[in-house]
Amino acid sequence: MAMRRGGPAVAGAMAVAVGVLVVGGGGAAWAGSADLEVHGSAVLNGDLVEVRVTPRNHGPDGVTGASVRLASSAPLADSQQLPGGCARTGDREVVCETGPLAVEVPGEELVVPVRLRERPAEVRLAVDVAWGGGAVDQDRTNDAQRVLVLATGDPYAF
Repeated sequence: MAMRRGGPAVAGAMAVAVGVLVVGGGGAAWAGSADLEVHGSAVLNGDLVEVRVTPRNHGPDGVTGASVRLASSAPLADSQQLPGGCARTGDREVVCETGPLAVEVPGEELVVPVRLRERPAEVRLAVDVAWGGGAVDQDRTNDAQRVLVLATGDPYAF
């Protein structure tokens, strides 16, 4: 089971075949401005990819919540154990909510284990901000990351 720091793991259906993890958050749209980004790492062991994502907001305004999407090049297994706040949104995609993101304070680390349908030698992951809490993001260049994860058991940073 995956754990989100500070909260219990929740079983859920998740498809991640080298996918994009999206952290989704609810809330009303507003006219603020924020510069959101995601960074983290991923480890591939057999058919399990453990993705760790830390969202960050460079401001100038805070957001009450945002979403991160994780997309995989490999299809996800039918059965998934996703942490609370995460949901499978496609054959190769998961979305997770970030919670509030204050300015220049790292958000809560998201730990998302994703089971793949097979045991690939490698998987390509795309991790991006799927929803920015209604804020206008003037710098979209840091909203998305790509990483090739080899089945070595080693962490690959993005």
